[in-house]
Amino acid sequence: MTKKHTLFLLLFTACLGLGATGLLQSCETKAEKGKSEHAAATAAEGAAAVKRLPFGKLKNGTEAYLYTLTNKHNTQATFTDYGGRLVSLQVPDKNGKMTDVVAGMSGVAAYASNTDAYFGATIGRYGNRIANGKFTLDGKEYTLSVNNGANTLHGGKKGFQKVMWEAQQPDARSVVFQYLAKDMEEGFPGNLHVKVTYTLTDENELRMDYEATTDKPTVVNLTNHAYFNLNGEGSGDILGHRLQINADTYTPVDATLIPTGKLAPVAGTPFDFRKPTPIGASIETENEQLTNGKGYDHNYVLNKEKSTGMTRAASVTGDKSGIVMDVYTLEPGLQFYSGNFMKGKNTFKGGSKDDYRTAFCLETQHFPDSPNQPSFPSTVLKPGETYRTSTVYKFAVQK
Repeated sequence: MTKKHTLFLLLFTACLGLGATGLLQSCETKAEKGKSEHAAATAAEGAAAVKRLPFGKLKNGTEAYLYTLTNKHNTQATFTDYGGRLVSLQVPDKNGKMTDVVAGMSGVAAYASNTDAYFGATIGRYGNRIANGKFTLDGKEYTLSVNNGANTLHGGKKGFQKVMWEAQQPDARSVVFQYLAKDMEEGFPGNLHVKVTYTLTDENELRMDYEATTDKPTVVNLTNHAYFNLNGEGSGDILGHRLQINADTYTPVDATLIPTGKLAPVAGTPFDFRKPTPIGASIETENEQLTNGKGYDHNYVLNKEKSTGMTRAASVTGDKSGIVMDVYTLEPGLQFYSGNFMKGKNTFKGGSKDDYRTAFCLETQHFPDSPNQPSFPSTVLKPGETYRTSTVYKFAVQK
């Protein structure tokens, strides 16, 4: 581990260990560190403004900042305004040890220069892929920025993960990011105003509430692209994690990972996670879909559990930590990605590399390529309408 990584890890450890006072009051004096957690939380929540920590500068001189959410259990989620992204998420494991379950970088420069720009980012204007970078809306064809072979992925070459978001942290439990995507940015029509509120509850839930409005008909599909390892960042591969996905069908893809338009049953295939199953149990099975995705990189069609409200989309358990993450969402789909394109080219904040399959993603979403697939749920947003959706990642330990 380099001196830079050691320094960053010490800063994170020192600050995160202080609860709300640490990051919200910039780790001030040693005497202040000795204040009770109750007093710190009370002071943080009663403060008129919550302090932010510098996170480095981009090449153009723009400074990024860190914002930390803390609950009464000392669970902490840290975000940056560059990409509206989740940098760190500290939750207790089965032994009570605080464990960082989200892969993140040591500073904004590392995010701006890494080979996978999506770590922890808020994704838009359209999460996942749009075939051939084109779609037709109200009789007009739009040509988008392509960045994934012939396709558009996660909003194009400069998606929401590469922009600075306006950030506000009203209290110790929430942070609000806002961004205006201008008309024809990356080829998408309409001035799209996006607001994302991240909230950490006392039930150890990280809640994500999305809103968007537009002045022209457009398409919208927002999500968060956190990379998880419930055994802790840098703890090895995720193949022993036990995964359950509440879906009887998924959307098969072609060789470029564009859905064929069909819904295929998971029963009798390596895609059946209806019961808790190790991620690695069938990942090397000879299967055309696994070949196309180089592993799991597929959208699951969630079983709607009730007419209104959230669906329990998935549950994952860290095989070493005992940490359980349940995913709830209003979205119809869930993209399960098993870290197939991680190549060890980037260094995480703790000094470990982003090695092959050392993290996974569970991205709540509408289906890939929906603008070109009439049978899929619509992603069209019109003037006068408000796009709203929510997702919750809830953490506990295995009993």
